Amino acid sequence: MITVAAVLGVSAVALGLVLTPGPNMIYLVSRSVTQGRRAGLLSLAGVAAGFAVYLTAATLGLAAVFAVVPQLYLVLKVGGAAYLGYLAWTAFRPGGRSVFQPQELPADPPRRLFLMGLVTNLLNPKIAILYLAVIPQFVDPAAGPLWLQSLVLGGIQVAIAVTVNGLIVLAAGSIAGFLGRRPTWLRIQRYLMGTVLGLLAVKLLTDKVRPVTP
Repeated sequence: MITVAAVLGVSAVALGLVLTPGPNMIYLVSRSVTQGRRAGLLSLAGVAAGFAVYLTAATLGLAAVFAVVPQLYLVLKVGGAAYLGYLAWTAFRPGGRSVFQPQELPADPPRRLFLMGLVTNLLNPKIAILYLAVIPQFVDPAAGPLWLQSLVLGGIQVAIAVTVNGLIVLAAGSIAGFLGRRPTWLRIQRYLMGTVLGLLAVKLLTDKVRPVTP
């Protein structure tokens, strides 16, 4: 049986990650603000599908592949850090825009919204590291089948992430309107997001965590 400590640990990590600005939040908010809540929710469905892909891979032991071939993990980590660094630069650069600032984006059809949400999540370095290196540390070989523990703990993370992201999608328009009437707060939000993304990029590059197999 999975321990309460493992459930609370995964829940805390999942909540911390979903509240930290990253590719998923940027994509979901941008779509919700520019194309409406329906577009945001369709994009969220794609993000949820990406979580399902990672959960299935983790249950099947993908972390073991990266543990055996650490070069693949290194490529993933460096590429993810570079992507987060790029997102940080887009927030800091002259003329940069806040994620909550309305901008002209083409109105994508439902299928594209779903697929972009899926791809954005699959390429999200935070989620990759979570499933490959963090969640396996909460799996206890003495607590029952390893695949079942991975499935349950991953399911908890998915439930938290989808719920919080759903609330963000529903509130994105209101937040954008609030910040739009307050340019100073809009700039503060942009710089704060850029700082967090930059720190995440540095942490990802310097982190010594490696994929672990339960």
